[in-house]
Amino acid sequence: MGDEVAGTEFSREQRQRYREKVRLCLDVFERMLAGSVFDIERPLTGMEIELNLVDGDYQPTMANKAVLESIADPRYQTEIGAYNIELNVAPRPLPGTSALDLEEDLRTSLNAAQQKASDAGANIVMIGILPTVMPEHFEGVWMSESARYSALNDSIFSSRGEDLLIDIAGARERLTTYSATIAPESACTSVQLHLQVAPQDFAANWNAAQLLLGPQLALGANSPYFFGRELWAETRTELFLQATDTRPAELVNQGVRPRVFFGERWITSIFDLFEENVRYFPSLLPEVTDEDPVQELEAGRAPRLQELRLHNGTVYRWNRPIYDIVDGRPHLRVENRVLPAGPTVTDVLANAAFYYGAMRVLSEEDRPVWTKTSFSTAQENFTECAKHGMDAHVYWPGLGEVTPDELVLRRLLPLAHEGLERWGVSPQVRERYLGVIEERAKSGRNGAAWQVETVTALESRGADRATALRRMLALYCDGMHSNEPVHTWEVPTAR
Repeated sequence: MGDEVAGTEFSREQRQRYREKVRLCLDVFERMLAGSVFDIERPLTGMEIELNLVDGDYQPTMANKAVLESIADPRYQTEIGAYNIELNVAPRPLPGTSALDLEEDLRTSLNAAQQKASDAGANIVMIGILPTVMPEHFEGVWMSESARYSALNDSIFSSRGEDLLIDIAGARERLTTYSATIAPESACTSVQLHLQVAPQDFAANWNAAQLLLGPQLALGANSPYFFGRELWAETRTELFLQATDTRPAELVNQGVRPRVFFGERWITSIFDLFEENVRYFPSLLPEVTDEDPVQELEAGRAPRLQELRLHNGTVYRWNRPIYDIVDGRPHLRVENRVLPAGPTVTDVLANAAFYYGAMRVLSEEDRPVWTKTSFSTAQENFTECAKHGMDAHVYWPGLGEVTPDELVLRRLLPLAHEGLERWGVSPQVRERYLGVIEERAKSGRNGAAWQVETVTALESRGADRATALRRMLALYCDGMHSNEPVHTWEVPTAR
């Protein structure tokens, strides 16, 4: 959820000063884009994986403080829910067999973390929404100890002025409920993929990433249940939007933009995104630092632009622009935030390989595909794939209306192979991970499909929904630990 803050309450004067400072940072950032040197000599990728903690009965356990103390590894950090933790993966280059090394490193790290978590009475689950989480789990202390999380919760409700409405209609079931906190947001656990890019290449990469959001969701959906209801294939995207919504119904009706913001146009520069964030969205965490960004820039140093970065962290784009500094050198990244966690390390890396490969080719085309389609079509594809997963129907230039399996197998998978080859990724890596994508597309079975098939089978044997979800999650954890891709997992026989 971003950088920590010092306080949880902010005065009117602080908000005004913060707005002025954010605008100053934006001006400095524009100057930097025109004349500063950004680090791009060796483009790196990065990853964050959000995880859930459950007890022996597969119920969420609010134990992240004890678990993190037991793990004692700085790569593991808190998330907003006390039953969440996050693994931050060190940046690394794509070429060669780096992905195979990453798979081994991730499995070793997660297995060690699981052993430490079990010492604290918990188990780690990598999934988009924990299917056993229920309203009663948020009645007590559910939030991690953090001034940022508390301030964020208070600011959202101060802006909104009323309880959150969660209203999500699936194909067969519907959930309508209210929440007096942003606790439902904590149920949304994702994988974030980072790619370092040069300023002049940012727009092409971001536009390509926006086009890929729908196919990514169709292939990777893993969040069909929330509060015991079967909703969307990737319920997490709509839940995240509604659980952080600062707008009461009247502002929604006026067309005020939500903070979970898909965007509204293809861009020509990273500046477009930062400028929209400043122009459209009021501050949620208006904490001002002492840095003078103009003075820092004129002294030949890269300014932190902390106010701009903090504000950017409270606008939740599915492809977020990132400005950061490492060892005194500034760089830019695209942070892809659309994928759910899980089901396995293999599946996560297959999703990543597909994304990095396809985006490489799409961003380098002479006549980019986004020039042949409207931005609203990309958003419609996104929503359609979040709702229906591999059963969706999407539009793609040159193909017309197609199903995700046809789009992936005919168009995007060959692009992903070519893109990884351009990155210098070894044939062994390409065949391993893109082979998973190919078989998943052919079978139509992603994490969401497996979950629904399994719960349906268990219910046909007489289990009620709560029991079926718990048993399904137990089977899911077995599959997760096997590291066999989800399309190969068996489904219980229906009666």
